[in-house]
Amino acid sequence: MTRDPKLVVAHGYDVIAGTYLARHGQSIVRDRWLQETMARLPDAARVLDLGCGAGVPVAHRLAGRGFDVVGVDGSVEQIKLARRNVPEAEFIHADMTAVTFPPRSFDAVAAFYSITHVPREEHATLLRRVVDWLKPNGLFIASLGSEECADWVGEWLGTEMFFSHYDAGTYERLVREAGFHIERAALVDQDNEDARFLWVIARRQA
Repeated sequence: MTRDPKLVVAHGYDVIAGTYLARHGQSIVRDRWLQETMARLPDAARVLDLGCGAGVPVAHRLAGRGFDVVGVDGSVEQIKLARRNVPEAEFIHADMTAVTFPPRSFDAVAAFYSITHVPREEHATLLRRVVDWLKPNGLFIASLGSEECADWVGEWLGTEMFFSHYDAGTYERLVREAGFHIERAALVDQDNEDARFLWVIARRQA
């Protein structure tokens, strides 16, 4: 494609900031994985929410449990909503593949429905950056692609959107090669849309 896919995603989420939250703000699947994540975190853990959107429900629930939350999103409008919805958290408007943090900054990194908006040839590098941001034995939780999708662009929720991902087996390999030990991985059908994701909970190897 000739347009920068990251700009397509950012603009798309600017356009649908309100409607996306109304449509996808609730998910039993996401709630279960988020609950499992929080149960594995130490008290007062510092958590990075990659692709935080409007901050609801992930950043909101993490902050409500007393965790120190930092959210990153490429959409200006989503970040505006997140800052209003979760004032106790810190939110950064940035491309998740370009944002920088010092090594060992976080106890956990979460990426809910966000990495599949990044060109898949950048996923291996992004996973290695996540490892660098995590403390030893730090936790990584993500929803990743379940099947091949090579840089799809089209209409989604009334706006132009971009998706890109590999199959589940490739992701399990990439996660391990990045320096993680996978504690749990499962293919799960979404409850609020016709989609399936590979959910992964992994730890940075010490």
